[in-house]
Amino acid sequence: MNLELTIQTEVAKAIKELFGTEAELKSIQIQKTKKEFEGDVTVVTFPFTKVSRKSPEQTGEAIGTFLISQNPIITKFNVIKGFLNLSISAEYWTKLLLEINQQPQFGIMTPDEQAKVMMIEYSSPNTNKPLHLGHIRNNLLGYSIAEIQKANGWNVIKTNIVNDRGIHICKSMLAWKLFGNGETPQSTGMKGDQLVGKYYVVFDKAYKAEIKELMEKGLTEEEAKKKAPLILAAQNMLLAWENNDPEVYQLWQTMNGWVYEGFEVTYKKLGVDFDKIYYESQTYLEGKNKVEEGLAKGVFYQREDRSVWADLTPDGLDEKLLLRGDGTSVYMTQDIGTAKLRYDDYQISKMVYVVGNEQNYHFQVLALLLDKLGFSWGKDLVHFSYGMVELPEGKMKSREGTVVDADDLMQEMIDSAKETSLELGKLDNCTEQEIEEIARMIGLGALKYFILKVDPRKNMTFNPKESIDFNGNTGPFIQYTHARIKSVLRKANEMGVDYSSITFENIQLAEKESNLIQLVSDFPNVVKQAGDEFSPALIANYMYELVKEYNQFYHDFSILKEENEDCKKLRLVLSETVGNTIQNGMKLLGIDVPERM
Repeated sequence: MNLELTIQTEVAKAIKELFGTEAELKSIQIQKTKKEFEGDVTVVTFPFTKVSRKSPEQTGEAIGTFLISQNPIITKFNVIKGFLNLSISAEYWTKLLLEINQQPQFGIMTPDEQAKVMMIEYSSPNTNKPLHLGHIRNNLLGYSIAEIQKANGWNVIKTNIVNDRGIHICKSMLAWKLFGNGETPQSTGMKGDQLVGKYYVVFDKAYKAEIKELMEKGLTEEEAKKKAPLILAAQNMLLAWENNDPEVYQLWQTMNGWVYEGFEVTYKKLGVDFDKIYYESQTYLEGKNKVEEGLAKGVFYQREDRSVWADLTPDGLDEKLLLRGDGTSVYMTQDIGTAKLRYDDYQISKMVYVVGNEQNYHFQVLALLLDKLGFSWGKDLVHFSYGMVELPEGKMKSREGTVVDADDLMQEMIDSAKETSLELGKLDNCTEQEIEEIARMIGLGALKYFILKVDPRKNMTFNPKESIDFNGNTGPFIQYTHARIKSVLRKANEMGVDYSSITFENIQLAEKESNLIQLVSDFPNVVKQAGDEFSPALIANYMYELVKEYNQFYHDFSILKEENEDCKKLRLVLSETVGNTIQNGMKLLGIDVPERM
């Protein structure tokens, strides 16, 4: 039952009958009636005044009178200027509620074999440090966008590109070799990524000490940075890696192996995953080959120093370096190589890169280059550009060891959720195992919701204290509402109330009840809009509006103590349907909802 289409069809009939004109359905504007006016849906009458030869108010009166005479689902109407407000019958809403209730996956599409492929890249970590708060926002956005696009019928491939080569990992490797005394994750009890990250910080401190010493001997800061023994040794190590030096290559494999094991633990705890992981060490050579192919075809050009460039000035950009004179690659080369491998692996229709807004220009260039190289989806690639995330204390720096470690933050959130829930008595009568699992759901739910409810294109400050609040626009508030609904349904079952097969006839719906049904029925539209706009925030804030509306209903109306049996059963079906919608919506955000709290 699509109310918007039903009303459009009926209005089109009215316009033909009253004014002798065919009206296209898409020209008939339908919107939800504003709260200050009586009605459920509103028809904009301004566009029809030319054919009616009447004022907007008279046009609305004529259409409203016709609709009431022709269709029993419209019970009343009123006209405010050029807006025709229509009241929909209780019978329509109750039938719609039953239809929705019988579809546990209402609003969620399942991709079929013919579905087009959308590939979504997110995470993209470096192997010289553990994941931090910035990575958390990236991973949560990428995973949620993937789930939302799946719900819109796309065949989604979630992918990750690991930056596992370059000077950054050589810095960690060199510091470990010089100062590590053979430490391993096993010997220290540290996660592998955290151990490698520790030596990235060690390198930076030692490097700064060398710079200071050289400056005291009379060198400028820039000269000291270039001539410090540690940076020269790291550069030599990178060259040795590129020349497949066995000792360097073995150390690189060992330390990256530690990092991957650490990443996997973090990803699992965060609740994100990937269908395919690519590694820069495996893609940059493909990129070089693709650039050389473009050079041979005249797409690119070579300068006297043998460096290869793309001239993008006709496209309103500048010239872009693709290969250095010594044949070494740049980030753009790697992205071209990764694109080639992905296109070989999957028939991609749309490619989405979830990368921070500091890379906006990079992806403008990449889109043009891929198009010039013949990738059909190149020009239409989506750079999902999101803002930075900080803590109230300010910015974070990996080199100085001041980043907020993702593992530490998640554990702090879980511990805080447990403490807050116990203080409020939310976990009374739960076993220790249930307490741990519910605390995990609440802590991670608070973290995920707080980050995802914000417009992703904006910079944001993550406030852990604000996020764990059982009131307001927070994850725990929504989770608690779901648990409350489940509690009501359990009690109904214990009382022997069967609401599984019932028709609701001659029931007078209260305004809050019909509002809730309308809100639930709008879920598929919200999912579609969130997919069109790549915005998990639309889902998150819809969830908040839904639970806020439900809690007002729960406060104002009796459910289990309602004496009218049909009324009681309707409210139970309504509660169950809202609960299903909360579960489905939060799942799109990667958030679990507990059965009890």
